Amino acid sequence: MNSRANGVITVAIGILLAALSSIGNTKDMASDCRVGSYHLHDGSDVLISPSMEDSQLDWQRWDGTMGELTRNADGTWSSTLGWTSRPDGKRVSFSDCAKGEIVFDGIKGKRIPLIVTDTRFQGTDASLAGRLVMPVGSAKVPIVVLVHGAENTSALKYLQFLGLFPSQGIGTFVYDKRGTGESGGNFSADYELLAKDAVAAMREARRLAGARASRVGYWGGSQGGWVAPLAATQAPVDFVIASHGLAVSPIEEDRASITLDMTRRGYGPDILAKAMEISDATAAIIASGFKDGYERIDALRAKYGAEPWFKYVHGDISFVILDMPHAQARELGSKFAVGIRPNYDSMPVLRELMTPQLWILGQDDLDAPIAETLRRLKALAQDGHPITTAVFPHAQHAIYEFLETPMPEAKRENTRHPDGYFSIMRDFIIQGRLQSHYGSSVLGGVDISAH
Repeated sequence: MNSRANGVITVAIGILLAALSSIGNTKDMASDCRVGSYHLHDGSDVLISPSMEDSQLDWQRWDGTMGELTRNADGTWSSTLGWTSRPDGKRVSFSDCAKGEIVFDGIKGKRIPLIVTDTRFQGTDASLAGRLVMPVGSAKVPIVVLVHGAENTSALKYLQFLGLFPSQGIGTFVYDKRGTGESGGNFSADYELLAKDAVAAMREARRLAGARASRVGYWGGSQGGWVAPLAATQAPVDFVIASHGLAVSPIEEDRASITLDMTRRGYGPDILAKAMEISDATAAIIASGFKDGYERIDALRAKYGAEPWFKYVHGDISFVILDMPHAQARELGSKFAVGIRPNYDSMPVLRELMTPQLWILGQDDLDAPIAETLRRLKALAQDGHPITTAVFPHAQHAIYEFLETPMPEAKRENTRHPDGYFSIMRDFIIQGRLQSHYGSSVLGGVDISAH
């Protein structure tokens, strides 16, 4: 499996690989000077960022379109449709570094100047590396602190919103989580510990922004949907955005994902009951910290492995255990499952939290199925919590639209983010209220403009 494929695997225990980052022209954040945000002559922006693939670059636009760039012999770059290998016909060229110019699909552009400040700050028990990226000028701007998912990669290098938000007048603070990138400490899946680190990051962002900071809040993706609301209960902020996060536990997430694995392929209750035996067995392994319980998995594989449905059991966590040799799974768990709480209940946190929240969900999310989360969020909103939900149809985890091969394999390739995905976050961060619609999303919950 290549690194791009690895990059879209999401596992609540800590192996999600994110994609994309960016810089302004004030200070290099990557060895490739072409990386950065550019304003094009047609009035739009494009973000060029490092790729998970060697010798390639990624691009992202505010409308959600994206692709991967491969260099041609003549020095230009050719693009793909999203993270597929299919050419989309776009060609890109760059000037020398000093000029900071681009020609993107026939449209000229110039690098957007941004103010970049690197910092180190103290987390709970570790020194963490962070970066604040601000629009040029002295005007007050909102600040969003990016709270990682479960990835073990550097957010400073690969978290996309670093370049997208500042070009829209939003200060952005990103940091390498403990045990990754340039940060110290040990990697952890302990949400309490990670929330305390997020609070420290928020305070550092406020300190660096000084008098320019207006509204300050969190964006949390995937695992960040558990961490960011928890952090908001520990120190006040103005808003929380949870993108492709959950209001159920990691184990409930995995069970719901396996249920979709079976039901969407037409299997009935009898097969689903067998699949739940596997989910129970993998849950026991996770609860043990990946140390014990593998004999039960071996017995189930011997019992059901030859049946046609077995190979489609994936889930959000279970596939890691099913696909790996036991020794490798134990080693993975020793690195990435430290502090894991597979039965973590976020509802007490969400019931306590009265900070305005925007939850963005993908209707076709197989890794983190949304049905129960959406039901719970709507119930909280009806009880008076300032929660708004936005559900994007035909979007999967990380809010990607996709192409899918026919059943039963049903393999997916990400093509883009939905139109409106970035705009809804921008408006929520800047104004604290939303328009009536964003692309094809379905909005629900409360009128946050009243809070």
